[in-house]
Amino acid sequence: MRWLDTARAYKKRDPAARTVLEVILLYPGYHAVAFHKISRFFYKCHLYFIARMVSQWGRFFTQIEIHPGATIGRRLVIDHGGGIVIGETAVIGDDCLIYHGVTLGGSSLDHVKRHPTLGNNVMVGAGAKLIGSIVIGNNVKIGANAVVTKDIVDDDVVAGVPAKSIKR
Repeated sequence: MRWLDTARAYKKRDPAARTVLEVILLYPGYHAVAFHKISRFFYKCHLYFIARMVSQWGRFFTQIEIHPGATIGRRLVIDHGGGIVIGETAVIGDDCLIYHGVTLGGSSLDHVKRHPTLGNNVMVGAGAKLIGSIVIGNNVKIGANAVVTKDIVDDDVVAGVPAKSIKR
């Protein structure tokens, strides 16, 4: 049961989460991903209006905007969540952790891949902005308020404006 795996991932990664039931009932990030799964179903059926309507309901209830076209892997944890924006062509790998205020945004108005791709086990700090069709490798950590506009290799740690490697 993937929904239970996700709730367990929250419990494991958030020291404030006391029980899996608490996560399922009270965590907006968990709810935002659930809304996304529903809206993604309609999006894949080419029912775009219904897909956007469901995603906007999710945004209203959680303050987290995930476009129905975004592809999200397993066990995504959105901690706190307010102000997160995940664009249409964004791809998020498995076991990622995203904090509040993060934007996975586009840099083009063309109908092409224009949003970031995150590998597996990526941590994106609060307020970080990842812009454009960039690729973030596996096991990457992105510092709070970093602005990332270029690809990041596996196992790196970046911070700053613009983001630069700080791994020693």
